[in-house]
Amino acid sequence: MGDRRGGARQARHLTLAGASLIAMTAVAGAQGAAPLAVDRIRLVPITTDAPSGAGDTDMARVPVAVPAGPLEPALTVLAGQAGLKLAYRTALTEGLTTRGVEGAFRPLDALAELLDGTGLTYRAAGPSTITLVNPRYVQLGNEPAAVTLEELAVEGRAGGTARAAGLPPPTGTIGQPPVPYAGGQVASGSRLGLLGNRNTFDQPFTATSYTEKLIRDQQARNVQDVVNNDPSIRTNVPAFSGILGFFIRGFPVFAQDIAFNGLFGVADAFNPAIEPIERVEVLRGPSTLLSGVPPFGNIGGVINLIPKRALEEPLNRVTLGYASDAQVYKAVDISRRFGEAKEWGIRFNGAFNNGATPIDNQSLHFGTAALALDYRGERLRAALDLGYQELDFQSPLRNRNVAAGVRIPRAPDLTLNQHQPWEYRDSANQQIATRVEYDLTSDLTLYGAYGRSNFRQEYFGGVLTIFNARGDYRDPISYLPFHIVNRTAEAGLRGTVETGPIRHSFGLAAVGFWQDLAQPPAQNVGPVIVSNLYDPVPVAPRSTVGLSNATPRTSSRINRSIALADTMSLFDERVLLTVGGRWQSLDVNSYNPVTGFRSGASESGAFSPGIGLVVKPWERLSLYANYVEGLTSPAPPVNALNASAAFPAAVSRQTEVGAKYDFGTVGLGFAAFEIEQPFGFLDTATQLFLVDGRQRNSGVEMTVFGEPVPGIRVLGGVSLLDGVQVRSQDPRNVGRVAVGVPEVQLNLYGEADLPPSLLPGLSLTGRVIYTAAQYYDLANSQKIPDWATLDLGLRYATLFRDRPLTLRANVVNVTGNNYWATTGRGILAQGTPRTVLLSASVDF
Repeated sequence: MGDRRGGARQARHLTLAGASLIAMTAVAGAQGAAPLAVDRIRLVPITTDAPSGAGDTDMARVPVAVPAGPLEPALTVLAGQAGLKLAYRTALTEGLTTRGVEGAFRPLDALAELLDGTGLTYRAAGPSTITLVNPRYVQLGNEPAAVTLEELAVEGRAGGTARAAGLPPPTGTIGQPPVPYAGGQVASGSRLGLLGNRNTFDQPFTATSYTEKLIRDQQARNVQDVVNNDPSIRTNVPAFSGILGFFIRGFPVFAQDIAFNGLFGVADAFNPAIEPIERVEVLRGPSTLLSGVPPFGNIGGVINLIPKRALEEPLNRVTLGYASDAQVYKAVDISRRFGEAKEWGIRFNGAFNNGATPIDNQSLHFGTAALALDYRGERLRAALDLGYQELDFQSPLRNRNVAAGVRIPRAPDLTLNQHQPWEYRDSANQQIATRVEYDLTSDLTLYGAYGRSNFRQEYFGGVLTIFNARGDYRDPISYLPFHIVNRTAEAGLRGTVETGPIRHSFGLAAVGFWQDLAQPPAQNVGPVIVSNLYDPVPVAPRSTVGLSNATPRTSSRINRSIALADTMSLFDERVLLTVGGRWQSLDVNSYNPVTGFRSGASESGAFSPGIGLVVKPWERLSLYANYVEGLTSPAPPVNALNASAAFPAAVSRQTEVGAKYDFGTVGLGFAAFEIEQPFGFLDTATQLFLVDGRQRNSGVEMTVFGEPVPGIRVLGGVSLLDGVQVRSQDPRNVGRVAVGVPEVQLNLYGEADLPPSLLPGLSLTGRVIYTAAQYYDLANSQKIPDWATLDLGLRYATLFRDRPLTLRANVVNVTGNNYWATTGRGILAQGTPRTVLLSASVDF
């Protein structure tokens, strides 16, 4: 056993400071009006490339992201982001708050959104100046709010609107990610690996980028909580296990395949902290062309975590929370920029969570600290992310096995814990990631990145095997130390060039990934426990004293690749053709944990092509198609006897067609796809993982996101899947339904703001998740029923002593439904019990 028992240390870093605003006090008056003697005039100068005229409503959209809160500083932030020149009496804005504005807007439209609900409007006060107006005074014939000024010449800061908003150039990725779409829950774009950031409606793939605002509003505690909004994703591990795992488009994706800022193997191997994350990007389908082969080569999709960066304005945010049954949560988020042009940035995120969970006899201690540093110069940009996290789980849940031929019993009360109170899982992860970009020219960027992580875990417990329909099970107790060291590096070029009528946006990248894994055989402790799902019996505590916690290397992996891709734009970007390929090699070795000698090896290599096409017959409609190949490296579950075995990689393929429509405030998506991939299964008789078949998943996805009307936001969709075994070791299984693939998956989340006349700042939230029945075994003789859950919540945004305060209350699985959540890979995972989440966040 290690010395980490007893919980994670609490990270407490809080800095208080006032926000600095650019202001001018002046005496001015409208023609024929008395001069102002008391009120101040607030002049917010342009800090970006200014619009040609204040009344130009036909100018292009610009990205803006202004949080809810007091109106006065919000106007200053908007002026900097949208390039507006504002002049108004400060008395107009005293005591007023705004719901904020996020998305791509014309500058004056963004101002109108920001003023919505405040009772104020705007009008031109000069050739390039906007003033605020209270219509009530105008109707009474008394207008103290109007200010008329001579045109003001203010020198713009180099870099334009994008740089003032912290956005990188088109060939870069260091900075703020693409701005949120209407509603603020998803982004207007996401990163496509070596191609960089691309607008959602210009991508020949299906991708969704969930924002930090959604993470906070739903009180997400991990990545799974965030992707529970995605109809293409389901979990493949039970809640409150301390481990994450996913099915994307019906195929397994492991937590070790989660990327951090485009690098695999950096984030925590089993449960990356969500607090330092700005975006959770989900790319459905293979990412081989764009990002390379994940550690295990899964083809269903990839999840990329974009870390937070220092904001343009200072931020001090403290969050206190409570969760069932007695968890206390504390978090801080501090952001600053320094320098004449705000070129230096620092952001710190820390969180601590401890206490009893909704599961009987279970408690957790979680702590994380993350420091993000960045620099943005005229040509050079750099970022450094340092992170540490600990997660100690007492009596964690694990997946269940079911003996062959046994009818799967009904799900037990989800608060019951079949594991012993003295079982535990302790883990810690240290990580570092750095990325540097240099603009060789305005259209060509050279970049490099490096990441490293050191993950350790100790598990003391068992994996239950249900052996009859009454719910009786066997639980062998064992001790399993675990250690992973990952290193990853990337170098490349990203640029744009025009050849006649064709505009090229290309990327060239070389990627390397090195992993050393130590997963020695389990050390059994005591006799097998026999008990029942519905009436678990505690037994006397067992000890690991005398057992070895040594972690000799049992396997290693080297993934290397070189990729080139080009997006060709024609006819004023009405046609976008992406063509590319990646040459890659996968070397996997296994080692005898006693002798240290290599016991097995597998070397695989292939060229994986990819092609994508986007056609826009109308401005807002995007029709797309893609074909992508990838290498899949099957990985056994940790409870398999051959968990460290090396399996050769095999080619997987995806074909997809779809359509996307941008209504401006609502986005709709449709995708039809077919993926073929080799599959493996845990043989319950031998406990060996076997790769003996091929699976084809065909499906249709329909998604929606945005704010159809002011104050109403929607997110989610439906996925229809048809998973079929097209090749199997047992020919009788050919044509049968694939394991763990439900026919229907539905996720629909909505928010509604109450009218300001009732209670300004109050929002109601709700989410429905439905999953159809699934088969557990290849012969389709074992099955779990369909299930549905309902989540409800409240959010109240107000001011407390002139500081933005947000109160949140969410209830997951309101009805307390007991259900098996998923099957797959020969395992069975139970669902999430009713869980109450409460929090209060205040910005200083």
